[in-house]
Amino acid sequence: MNPNATGESRELINSVVETLRQGECLLAGIDNDSYTRKLATAFDASIGGHFRHCLDHFRTLVEAAPAGDLNYDHRERGTLVETDRLVALKAARDLIKDYEKLDAACLARPLMVTCKTSYAASGSQASPSTIGREIMYSVAHAVHHYALIGVMGGIMGVRLPAGFGVAPSTLKHQAETARMAA
Repeated sequence: MNPNATGESRELINSVVETLRQGECLLAGIDNDSYTRKLATAFDASIGGHFRHCLDHFRTLVEAAPAGDLNYDHRERGTLVETDRLVALKAARDLIKDYEKLDAACLARPLMVTCKTSYAASGSQASPSTIGREIMYSVAHAVHHYALIGVMGGIMGVRLPAGFGVAPSTLKHQAETARMAA
């Protein structure tokens, strides 16, 4: 791996850390009632449920990095991460530490990814990928769930961190547009 690729890999790992730190900011600014409140208008989901789902993807991926097999279907629903924002905060911080320790050289490592994607098929589907590609997926996946959390927070009147749930490319575009208008 060339030195530039290692730097790019470190940036990719840092994108997970940035995303998890956004989650930390969210958790620091809301109370447990807001975190666990289920909203009928949001498919009877809670912020905690969405946040737990994001953490599950990041956890499953970092645990799969050494083994080479990643199964997104192996998630634990209804855990304390979903119902206790302080437990979720600790889980996010633990994941940050895990990703900060991740060797950037491993991002090119191939792995087999399993996930149920079909409503009709009884089993899950599998496809080859790499750890780096799955980091990109997991960050994008989290941003979309953060956007749903943002809508839920808005319904409940919860203040969210600036830029929360907005894709990095959108934030960049908004900044460039504002700079050009000034």
